Amino acid sequence: MQSTEEVISPDFLRRLAAVAARETLPRFRLPGAVVNKIAGGFDPVTEADRETEKALRALIRSEYPDHGILGEEFGNEGADAGLVWVIDPIDGTRSFISGIPLWGTLVGLTRDGDAVAGMMAQPFIGELFYATGNGAYYEGQHGQTRLATSATKNLADATLFTTTPAIFEADRRASYDRLEKQVRLARYGTDCYAYCMLAAGQIDCVVEAGLYPYDIVALIPIIEQAGGVVTDWDGGPAENGGGIVAAANSSLHAQIMAFLHGD
Repeated sequence: MQSTEEVISPDFLRRLAAVAARETLPRFRLPGAVVNKIAGGFDPVTEADRETEKALRALIRSEYPDHGILGEEFGNEGADAGLVWVIDPIDGTRSFISGIPLWGTLVGLTRDGDAVAGMMAQPFIGELFYATGNGAYYEGQHGQTRLATSATKNLADATLFTTTPAIFEADRRASYDRLEKQVRLARYGTDCYAYCMLAAGQIDCVVEAGLYPYDIVALIPIIEQAGGVVTDWDGGPAENGGGIVAAANSSLHAQIMAFLHGD
């Protein structure tokens, strides 16, 4: 079996990030049409989402024609292949349309369903977080550094992020509220950026619900290869999305799971 490094290189992730920057930056903080994808709620999509995904798909197809692609805006393309790219062209579209630079482009790679490589690119800030099987890395204002999660072992010392407590259904909201009372600091928002801050050791845990594969696949290798743990709410693989529990280490993850499940 090929190693992940033989399948994908950091340079290819940089090329994907450059494509994302080319498509998103000219459209950021400029007037543009926003389309709501759902009735009875608000799930925005913009020209930037669609054009970015089109461009990313084109580059992946040209480089890896035998690989599958799953994207938020244009669905499955050969998704039964052993190697499948998973794309969220703008994770944090609500931030994007609000002019807040905490959105990011997510591109992950799965092998037989397991997330093995991924990147989060934030072109406005000029940062790239990625993992290809040989550790997780940051490139940006501080040069290139290897990422490592924090050594925080106790919930009482931890910083917790979620998009908003409003994402949780009633039963899980109660569990989340119980968890939040245990941590030192809880903050909301930042979408994919929170997971990268977890990998970078800046925060300690992220708990969310209602995610899709394209929201999390790219982030799993970054966190795991930085030393963290990512599962669903039942402790299983996170690649299919749903409820997500990400923590800096196994000890902290176990404490979070205990509080979420009332143990």
